[in-house]
Amino acid sequence: MLRTITALSILALLALAAACGAKVDTGKEIKSAPVGKLTLTISSPSGGIKHGGDDFFVTFKDASGKPVDAGAVSLVFHMPSMGPMAVMNDQTTFTTTDTPGIYKGKAEIEMAGEWQAQVSYEGPAGKGQTSFPVTAQ
Repeated sequence: MLRTITALSILALLALAAACGAKVDTGKEIKSAPVGKLTLTISSPSGGIKHGGDDFFVTFKDASGKPVDAGAVSLVFHMPSMGPMAVMNDQTTFTTTDTPGIYKGKAEIEMAGEWQAQVSYEGPAGKGQTSFPVTAQ
């Protein structure tokens, strides 16, 4: 009888955790900026973005600091032309996480240096866009 109650308790806790959504560990903050009515934070486990293939997180939060679903999200790492070097625009591919408002991104950033992160969103939280500098290592 005790084993049955313990097993049921464990199953109930697992169901509750699944219903609430697992907390996503987004790592260390790289950069935050206002975008529309929200605040956007880029973060990664290492606390930086590396050139080449890199995974990172983008979180949209409301004024109270709660993550909110931003809907369709776009992030392009832009570097203007310099001398003979052509303009570079490296698009981010996003997947959603179990927590609305937190997106996992992957970008193939071509080289180390300062890039302009050009961000836009449109969805349940409205729409907005911004641009700010981010350094790729």
